Amino acid sequence: MPGRAGGAAVNVFLAELTKIRTVRSTAWCLAAAVAVAGVVAALIGRSFRGWREDPGSAGQPDADPLFASFYGLTLAQLALVVFAILVMGSEYSTGTIRLSLAATPHRGAFFAGKLLAVTAVLAVVSLLAVLVAFAAGQWGLGPDSVGWGAPGVPRAIAGSWLYLVLVPLLALGLTALLRGPARAMGALLPLLLLGSQGAGNIPAIRGWAQYLPDQAGTFIMHLAGPPEDPVFARDYGPWTGTAILAAWTAAALGAGYLTLRRKDAV
Repeated sequence: MPGRAGGAAVNVFLAELTKIRTVRSTAWCLAAAVAVAGVVAALIGRSFRGWREDPGSAGQPDADPLFASFYGLTLAQLALVVFAILVMGSEYSTGTIRLSLAATPHRGAFFAGKLLAVTAVLAVVSLLAVLVAFAAGQWGLGPDSVGWGAPGVPRAIAGSWLYLVLVPLLALGLTALLRGPARAMGALLPLLLLGSQGAGNIPAIRGWAQYLPDQAGTFIMHLAGPPEDPVFARDYGPWTGTAILAAWTAAALGAGYLTLRRKDAV
């Protein structure tokens, strides 16, 4: 039985890769993530150019050159989130989930195959988006740029890559839990667009809002502001923030799998 389940998971994995490669909407989502990451980084980098000589001109007295590169990833992530939601949720909206589960009765294998396919694609596309964003942002900064090996850069690149992989996987788990793409988008996109960032700036709730997934995950990306500023202070370090995001993702995936396992197809 374990061997048969493993073989079924591999079959689902290969089938999902084929669908991802051939379905136009998913391809557009992936391409949009890389494009948005690069374009926004270049524009922000250009707007920050010259801040070392004249900080006030950029409105950023303590401007961080890595902020210019990685802020655009908060927009690029939306395309990757939509991608993950569509891969998991389109079968619910079209009703083909019945056929998929009939072809792969072992629901653990079905879920594992989808998860592995999405993770593999995200790992590649997210790395490309992060590298493009860093290069474009530093190009925009011109003489104010930093190199690939500058202090903090390798860690920020690695953390940004993990962030762009983990947040869409959280979306995949949430989609399986809610059993549909519309509900998942309705719950997650407002949080990523407005809710968490806004909550983090309200003193009364800042203490717990810092543990929300995007607030924790973006800390390592140099998007939280200077650590000495009490508005942006965290009770944890950069890698701990990534671990908090990973815990949120694991919880969402676990809840999604249990829902798929215990409930009917629709």
